[in-house]
Amino acid sequence: MPRQPRRRSYDQHCAAARALDLVGDRWTLLVVRELLAGPRRYTDLHADLPGVSTDMLAGRLKDMEAAELVTRRRLPPPASAFVYELTARGRELLPVLRSLAAWGAPELGEPRPTDAVRAHWYAIPLLGALAGLGAGVVQVTLDEGKFHVRVGADGSVAYGDGVYGDGTTELPDAGLRTDAATCRALAGGELTLAEAVESGRAALDRTLRAAGAH
Repeated sequence: MPRQPRRRSYDQHCAAARALDLVGDRWTLLVVRELLAGPRRYTDLHADLPGVSTDMLAGRLKDMEAAELVTRRRLPPPASAFVYELTARGRELLPVLRSLAAWGAPELGEPRPTDAVRAHWYAIPLLGALAGLGAGVVQVTLDEGKFHVRVGADGSVAYGDGVYGDGTTELPDAGLRTDAATCRALAGGELTLAEAVESGRAALDRTLRAAGAH
């Protein structure tokens, strides 16, 4: 028998309450964070959501499908794997996550011994700091790993196949090499990108595409 979507609700005629009916459950917004990178397989989602059980993740994805925040589709051969991706409605949560990340940035500090770390978790908080670079793809390199971010012509977010992606990308328009502490300062507005470069805390290369670098 198909699993029925949960019907829990705050039962309040309030826009904030209605929104929390859909995305207020534990893990839901973090699933959105991962899917803002584009379509992901279940196993990839599980790997980048350390701490979530398989049952919990499967349940959240089914609930998000029922709420029309995500869709599930099969990739064409030879892959033939199922992937989850955000709907247009789901992608509208990006400003919510950006605001939440900005609000939470002062709480970040140094990673705690129990904290999992993924380099691409810095992508959404960095969007504002990278907006001044103009349209293109920015490859970001940290000690913790690499990710790339897509920025629109007017400094807006360019979704494309995803707002960001884990790992490297072919022919980025610019490259940024820095460290996690500088990322936190940029995300929290304590430092601008120009200040980070001038102080030597970050190195920016805008010649990658022209040089055909990978």
